[in-house]
Amino acid sequence: MCAVAGVTTEEEARAFIEERRRAHPGARHTCSAYVLGGDRGVQRGDDDGEPGGTAGTPMLETLTRRGFSDTVAVVTRYFGGVLLGAGGLARAYGRAVGETLDLAEVRVMVPARVMVVRIDHAHAGRLENDLRVSPYAVRGVGYGEDVRVEVAVAEGDVERFGEWVASVTSGRARVEAGGLVFVPA
Repeated sequence: MCAVAGVTTEEEARAFIEERRRAHPGARHTCSAYVLGGDRGVQRGDDDGEPGGTAGTPMLETLTRRGFSDTVAVVTRYFGGVLLGAGGLARAYGRAVGETLDLAEVRVMVPARVMVVRIDHAHAGRLENDLRVSPYAVRGVGYGEDVRVEVAVAEGDVERFGEWVASVTSGRARVEAGGLVFVPA
C-alpha cells in the first residue's frame, strides 16, 4: 500500500514516513522516497531492509520521471509469502508509487519572485485592499516605520507588477525583488 504527501522540508518528509510506520507497526517494510526542490534539490530513497536498490530507487525514479517535487512517497509492505526477486520488487515498488500518483490530486507549481512593496501607513490600507483583489498573492504584511507587503509574483509578471504598483499607488510605493519561491499555477 502506498501513500504520498506534499512536503517542503526533509523534516516534514521524515515525519510523514514515521507517521506511516506508526500506522502499520506489523509491516515488514516501510520503504520511502522523497524529492524536494526539483532536479537540483534533495532526493532520497530508503529500501528499509529490502535488497539494495529494489525499493527506494524505483520509487524515487517514479517521482522524478513524472516531474514531482516537494513530494514524499511511502510504500508499506507486509510479507505475503511470495518471493518476487530483485526485479519483481523494483517493479512492484515503482508501480505502487505510479498507481498512487495516478489517483493523487496534483498541484502544478510555477516559479515566482517575492516582491517587497513598501509604502507609508496613510496609503497602506488602500494598497493592501487593491492587492487582495488582484491576481497577485499576498504572503504577509508587516508594520514598522513603513508598511511592508510581501507578494508572490510569477517570474514573467515581475515588470508588469512594478508598473501596476506604481499605477495604483500614484508612485508612492517602493518595490524590491526578493527571493525565488514556487506558487500554485
